Amino acid sequence: MTDVLGYRAKFGVLGPATNTTVEPEFEAMRPAGVTNHYSRIYVENANAISDESFMSGTMVISENTLDAVRHVMPCAPDYLVMGMSAVTFYGGAEGCKAWKKNIEDCSGLRISVGSESVAAALAAYGGIKKIAFMSPYYPVANREVANFFSDYGYETLSDVCLKCPTWTAIAEVSNQTTRNAFYEINSDQVDAIIQVGTNLSAVNVAADMEVELGKPVIAINTATYWHALRAFGIPDRLEGAGRLLKEF
Repeated sequence: MTDVLGYRAKFGVLGPATNTTVEPEFEAMRPAGVTNHYSRIYVENANAISDESFMSGTMVISENTLDAVRHVMPCAPDYLVMGMSAVTFYGGAEGCKAWKKNIEDCSGLRISVGSESVAAALAAYGGIKKIAFMSPYYPVANREVANFFSDYGYETLSDVCLKCPTWTAIAEVSNQTTRNAFYEINSDQVDAIIQVGTNLSAVNVAADMEVELGKPVIAINTATYWHALRAFGIPDRLEGAGRLLKEF
């Protein structure tokens, strides 16, 4: 028997309880026959006022992720998608692999995570060596992001962190603020621009900026959902979310 709505795939989506962006952005990119089933990772709306408090808050999310995995498994998902990106950058490429393995061992399913998804997106575009990225994070986490990409051979030329004071404040970052951040980190030497931080809405802004700047501009939610679709063998192309979903 096949699920009537999720006849091609049922995705179990894991995201922090404070995240209000992943669910609607993933839904907007969902092709017919694929269904998204969101499982919230319990976390309080912590104040992130320093490097230390930011890292501490993200580790709480990481520690509670397996509970969210268990809570989504009863709907019999076919594949998992991680809707929180910060912890997937920690410890570079090897740190991500270890974190991902823990989730896959617990669930028995494969999972797409933000860090590896962006790396795969950069490889899909091809010819990219120098990058710039923006985040809602604090400097300590931006350093982890730059370190992760260096493991894949990408040099970070510039970055900006918005230092959002709470988890819900990330979803309150305006489109104009995001655009301004993209402009700030762009230069002729930058081959591609990246946005990380899944609660920061950037799918539509990145798609528009990609046309305007004439280079890849990758929103992490776009990359993660694209990666999940392609990893599960769903080739559908989508208009309006940038070149990644349209061409690759």
